[in-house]
Amino acid sequence: MDTLNQPYPIAVLISGTGSNLQTLIQAQQQKTLNINIVTVISNEPQAKGLIHAQAANIPTHIINHRDYTDRADFDQKLQSTLERYSLKLIVLAGFMRRLTPTFVHHYYGKLINIHPALLPKFKGLNTYHRALDTAETEHGCTVHFVSPELDAGPIISQARFPILQHDTVDDLQRKTQHLEHRLYPLTIEWFAQELISLEAGHVYLKNQQTGPEGTDLTKIIRESSS
Repeated sequence: MDTLNQPYPIAVLISGTGSNLQTLIQAQQQKTLNINIVTVISNEPQAKGLIHAQAANIPTHIINHRDYTDRADFDQKLQSTLERYSLKLIVLAGFMRRLTPTFVHHYYGKLINIHPALLPKFKGLNTYHRALDTAETEHGCTVHFVSPELDAGPIISQARFPILQHDTVDDLQRKTQHLEHRLYPLTIEWFAQELISLEAGHVYLKNQQTGPEGTDLTKIIRESSS
């Protein structure tokens, strides 16, 4: 069987509105992305992203972190839920939980996240405020492998835009989310085509080692939008 022609099975973890999830669902339905979202899991019972998944008949699970005394117990439940499915990639899409090193090591190389900044700058929260406060000239987003250290895993891809003189926090958020909705599907498609590998902490694309900031897809995204 030619596995490259089979929809690539992924799980998506969310905590909120799920705008990136919605983009992936649309790409799956329109067959512009060769994926099969086998499940969506949220740690927040009221996450609006669950509605998108249920409308697309994707199995959903709620694992409320408040029901667990520590992170290890939560992650154990998360792992046992994921193990119900045959999947190749776990996609964090606005999942606002720190995962334990045990969980991360178990899925290392199959666990990715998108961060609203150009890593390694501005790890953590409030990235738009911090970019404006330090008078950055550009901003963007990063797809990276998840590692035990927050937002420090090997970088797979990035996309960027110039910060204009009168840009506000809301402007940066809007522009970044627009890029995220292009960058994440493009990067996940690389996984579906088995073009990405991780060896000794280094990312390889088509068997070529990428730089520390991954592959910049800004030009490709800009050209496809024009």
